[in-house]
Amino acid sequence: MMSPDYVQTLRQLMEYEAARTEPPTEWPETPDIPAGRYVDSRFYDLEIEHIWRRSWLLASHIDEIPDPGCYRLWDNTGQPVVITHTELGEIRAFFNTCSHRGAPVVTEEFGRGRRLTCSYHGWSYSHEGELMGLRDPEDFRTLDKSTRGLKPVRCERFGNLIFLNFDPDAPTLLDWLGPIAEEWQEFQFDRCRLAARAIFDLDCNWKIAMEANTEVYHVRSIHPKTVAPILDDRRNVNTLYQNGHGRMIAPAPAGRSNLEAVAMSTNLPEIETVGEIARTCTQSYGLFPNLVAPLSQYAIPPIVFWPNGINKCRLETWTMAPDWGAGEGPDMWTENRGGKLCQVLREDTQFGLKIQKSMESYAFTGVPLSYQEARIYHWNEAADRMIGIDNIPPELRVAQVIGDEWIYPNDPRMNHL
Repeated sequence: MMSPDYVQTLRQLMEYEAARTEPPTEWPETPDIPAGRYVDSRFYDLEIEHIWRRSWLLASHIDEIPDPGCYRLWDNTGQPVVITHTELGEIRAFFNTCSHRGAPVVTEEFGRGRRLTCSYHGWSYSHEGELMGLRDPEDFRTLDKSTRGLKPVRCERFGNLIFLNFDPDAPTLLDWLGPIAEEWQEFQFDRCRLAARAIFDLDCNWKIAMEANTEVYHVRSIHPKTVAPILDDRRNVNTLYQNGHGRMIAPAPAGRSNLEAVAMSTNLPEIETVGEIARTCTQSYGLFPNLVAPLSQYAIPPIVFWPNGINKCRLETWTMAPDWGAGEGPDMWTENRGGKLCQVLREDTQFGLKIQKSMESYAFTGVPLSYQEARIYHWNEAADRMIGIDNIPPELRVAQVIGDEWIYPNDPRMNHL
């Protein structure tokens, strides 16, 4: 939980943001984001090769594979994976590729069984990935079964959430999260159940969809009747973290609670350990590369963005909440249990296709970002470092101008308080 001193600092920063008439003097000039990062296949290919291969990616919740013997398929980045719950209670992940002829070992989205058995030739594997049996073993005289198991994928948990990483040399999930892991302790990720999950196809580059959820500059234009009445965008405080992560905290306008209406309409149980800031403000995290997580005392509802081609993407909505008892749990993001996006997300995504078409025009050369959109520039700097700056064509790079003095716990704005 945030300390009382840090809560007081955040309150002071909110008032600083409301009173300023220009960006902080220490904030650097940020050059335009090159247009090609949204429309050039070269940059898209670099994202696939480096960012999606080396980042920790939210894949599942323990409620989807609750018992030993359970498994589920995952294929949101073009790499087929099976996530298993072993007999020893561990969560493991493997490429869903039989070591015989490359057929998928599992074809059902969810299942439970003693073995994972390839339906092509009957090779079977344990939930630890070991090759346990094969048809007509006498015809494989020199086959060493110990070397023919399923190929593992890095798999780690944060509470009840399951993350994957395709890079065997990546840092641990906790190192990747850094101080965010400690900040998230108050939300009890290890106790929240999965209440709802849905996915929607959008006709735009995945960053177009995601960036609408990483700044509040658009709130008064796009959300005049939904978000604007419960979020004071001029008092928004952005915080930048290592590894491209970010956080926004914006108080409710005077006399309003950020989730008062939600609580009254859904009668949700509370996460009792949640502190003052999340109870009175909109507190939302952007976890590099593709996760946005607004957190409150009522729910943990991340939204996740996946590439599905250079001009198409998938928007995945989650709702996790404290135990609500029997029946269906809450769904913060969709109507009719996944039938369509809720009004706020419909507002956020309504221009995706139109923006994509405009970005593909001769007129679009780049994106000039305001100080309020700092998290977007921070994300792009981190993306280039992960890809390797020298791997990126010069005309597609972003300048590395945000210094360590802006990376949490550092913050030059504190000099103005």
